[in-house]
Amino acid sequence: MKKTLSLLIVLILLVSAGNALALGYTGSQGNEATFELLEETRVSGPIAVANLETNVGKLFVSHPVLDNYPEGTTYVYRSANLYGGRASARQNTNIVVFAEQRFESKDAAYAYLESLGLIAIIDEAIGSVVLVTPSNPEKGFSAADQKNYYALQTAMFAQKAGGPGAGRAIVDADGNPITYYSDAEYFGGYSFFYVVGIDGGATFVNNYVAGTLDYVSRIGSMLLINGRMERINDVGGYVPAYLVNAPQAVVEKYKAVNKVDSIMVEGDKETTYCAGFPSRKVVTLDTADVDADVDVASLIKDAYYNLFVKTQRSQSTISGLLTASTPYQGYGSDNTPYSLMPRNAIINGSTVDGINIFTHQEDRFKSVATPEGEFLETWYEYLPDEVLNGKAPDGTVPLLILMHGGGDDPRLYVEEQGYLELMGAERIAAVAYEHQYITDIISECTPLIVKYMLETYPALDPSRVYVTGYSMGGWATHDAVLGGAELFAAAVPQAIIERRPTEEQLAQFKSIDIPVMCTTSEYDYFVEADTHNMGPRYYVQFNQVLGFNEMPLLDTENLDYDTYPISGFKADIYKKVILNDEYANHTWLFLKDGVPMAGVNYTENNKHALYAEYANVVWDFCKHYSRNQVTKEIIYDPYVR
Repeated sequence: MKKTLSLLIVLILLVSAGNALALGYTGSQGNEATFELLEETRVSGPIAVANLETNVGKLFVSHPVLDNYPEGTTYVYRSANLYGGRASARQNTNIVVFAEQRFESKDAAYAYLESLGLIAIIDEAIGSVVLVTPSNPEKGFSAADQKNYYALQTAMFAQKAGGPGAGRAIVDADGNPITYYSDAEYFGGYSFFYVVGIDGGATFVNNYVAGTLDYVSRIGSMLLINGRMERINDVGGYVPAYLVNAPQAVVEKYKAVNKVDSIMVEGDKETTYCAGFPSRKVVTLDTADVDADVDVASLIKDAYYNLFVKTQRSQSTISGLLTASTPYQGYGSDNTPYSLMPRNAIINGSTVDGINIFTHQEDRFKSVATPEGEFLETWYEYLPDEVLNGKAPDGTVPLLILMHGGGDDPRLYVEEQGYLELMGAERIAAVAYEHQYITDIISECTPLIVKYMLETYPALDPSRVYVTGYSMGGWATHDAVLGGAELFAAAVPQAIIERRPTEEQLAQFKSIDIPVMCTTSEYDYFVEADTHNMGPRYYVQFNQVLGFNEMPLLDTENLDYDTYPISGFKADIYKKVILNDEYANHTWLFLKDGVPMAGVNYTENNKHALYAEYANVVWDFCKHYSRNQVTKEIIYDPYVR
């Protein structure tokens, strides 16, 4: 009766709710904090997410992988105002705790999490804490709980996923409603997914989670206290780990998989890491007496602020390729391995290295609106400390205009694409505005916000303004350039094909050049599926860029892939690098008067998805260019590092 009633409520909500538009955008679920047993979330979750933006009209259920999950074993705390709607739930932080205990009530379980400091941490971070206890309290964690781990992981990572053929459809070919899964949005996520194992819970993680690539490569970092590992077991993939009172043999296994080669010692705490990729880190700490009480709350706080918030996982490769063969293999977020990336987390409005985020929602730009009355209302500013406190001289700080993809939150795009890390390292300012429903007026809106930023913050450098975006944001990048190329020193539209400018927009390029690099990846929509080469369909866009700069167009009828694999053509400059020690990245550049003015970039193995290394790809191109504010000519500096 309970399940029938909940589905009825969902259907009523779907019928009564309308589609939300851009005005008043929050990217938030607007919920109060809740604490539930997992089985309770299966009833409340479908109701809670059904009325969020992009969910209206869809029928939600809890993921069927949880149908046989043991009741009374797992608890879920959700902070207030979780991210939600569109892809926003990917911004939620998830901490999964394995504790070999039994709790007589929900109140007791909540008190336990509160005593560990996890409620306060997740309220600050925004997200969920999932407390997992053994399916058989008498025996403790065992092999039987591995199946439950898989079920929980599947449900939490199934972002925007549904039954067979779901995609973006609401009904199937016969007109029957397609069911979508609520759990990932209600309390799940994947970029910021962390694990805590305590005593037998740590041993369980070592023996039944860490050894499986499909599991361990989704974990951003983990804290394991008093854990053991069977001698025959190993660690299946690199993962940052904080190991407390671990046997040396276990420590060595984590060090080996992370390929550590450097060390730092702080009192009793030792940190080893890979110098080339410092996120691959192993922290070890031995307490004086293993049998004595350990201050778990202090360890969790240390692990969270000094390890967890410094790592994230990025989607990569194609869905289902390396995951286990199951009925749920291959949905949109079913990737293995997830790429391990550094993270520059925003905590209480700023990063540890002084990048501050400010949310604006106002009618400043309402004079430019769509026929439906939509206008640029919501934007997010990312400003270094020195811009705010006056220590940066006027006209010295570069500005990035960051355009989110379709169905993405602007903040999600900034963080998942690696721009917070880039901004902190290079001292760059950025603005990301909400443009989901104003795509037809981006050419008019972008110049307005560029001029607003330059006038509001004198430290910003008008000669070094750059625009980039991914997918729909790539189209927005192209449209931003069409709206006023002279505002930008360079542009990088990512993962798009042809855009159709007007004659009036094209006229500006008779007197203005602009460096542009178009990017794509091997499993993107625009790459030839059978050959993995870039083809004529993709080069329509690139020929537009060449045309902007009055450069010779590519002969797309006579591409030579035998001589020039992937590209089919010879460029003036060709470069190949390895991103994050995993994917080959190729760049072809064309010169005009000795200056690279047009380029194509291609990443092997990756699919159409946000990837934290792309911020560096963008910046490695853009940083060489500035625009003379008097003559409007492009200045190229090949020596910028």
